[in-house]
Amino acid sequence: MKPITLQEIALLTGGELIGDPSVVVCNADIIRDSEPGFLTFAEKPEYFEQVMDSPAAAVLISSRYLEIAREELKKPFVVVEDAAAGFSTVVSYFRTPIQTPVYEVSSAAFVDPTAKLGKGVTVDQGAVVGAQVVIGDHCRIHSGVKLSDGCQIGDETEIFSNATLYENTIVGKRCLLHANCVLGAFGFGYKSTGEGHQLSVQLGYVELGDDVDIGAGATIDRGTYGATRIGAGTKIDNLVQIGHNCRIGKRNLICALVGIAGSCTTGDDVVMAGQVGIGDHLNIGDKVILGAKAGVMADIEENQVFVGIPATPAKLQMQIIASKHRLPEMRKRINRLEKELDSLRASIDCTDNDNEMNAA
Repeated sequence: MKPITLQEIALLTGGELIGDPSVVVCNADIIRDSEPGFLTFAEKPEYFEQVMDSPAAAVLISSRYLEIAREELKKPFVVVEDAAAGFSTVVSYFRTPIQTPVYEVSSAAFVDPTAKLGKGVTVDQGAVVGAQVVIGDHCRIHSGVKLSDGCQIGDETEIFSNATLYENTIVGKRCLLHANCVLGAFGFGYKSTGEGHQLSVQLGYVELGDDVDIGAGATIDRGTYGATRIGAGTKIDNLVQIGHNCRIGKRNLICALVGIAGSCTTGDDVVMAGQVGIGDHLNIGDKVILGAKAGVMADIEENQVFVGIPATPAKLQMQIIASKHRLPEMRKRINRLEKELDSLRASIDCTDNDNEMNAA
């Protein structure tokens, strides 16, 4: 890890240096973890004060905040069009990845004779490629991966260690399948009888569109008869469960620990925050946003934001929460009103008794 000057960082990132070009930078990290001699970055002016309180030697900022930086930053800084992208370039310089041996097809892998591998395919040791599997050009299959019979893998897809694809799984181009994900496991469909629970037929498969990412430990169940489909450009986080027969639209963002029950559909550009739960046979419209832990129990039309358990429109949920916060004070008021009402009733009863006695 060779130290470089700020002038060299400006050249590396295509940025403009404001400050001493001879300042030496030995590493790069976020503000919280920066140390003396480090370069850090600030995406927004709100972070400039934290930069000044940090031990970092210099900071990288976006050009649209240049005038504010001139006033508030008393450390050298490098101005680039996009601070996050520029900082990634610098971090990559200091975090040169370890070069591991690359095998076209390792002698320690098993590839069935009927499998077809495209140009530039790498299959690492311990991987298993089953019968009639088709792997496109420039794919990387890491150690321990299991591609069962009949799987199809699109060009430039990378599958990380110990991922398991059941038979006939279809994966598009440029997909990323992270460690230990499972595609095509049996759906959770049982017929209950007096003698127990009988597994339903499991004749379907899983199909991923192009540019789909599947997180570590995520699971997508096969369809009952046909496909469970994930639309192109959808990104699925770690430990997500998607049930059988689901149809997930294009460019969805599905965060960690989401659970989607069987036969659900989503539109395009849907966002689900962590731990969202969706009941079976529901439809989520285009561009819906579901807040963390939302429990969805009914269809949701497009372009809405839902939160809470059960999930309700965000505005209504905020009103409900505000009302809950007022409950203690409302309880005190009700108790006070009940006492006043009891006192008023007692006063009325006394007056009625006096009137009866006078009448007598």
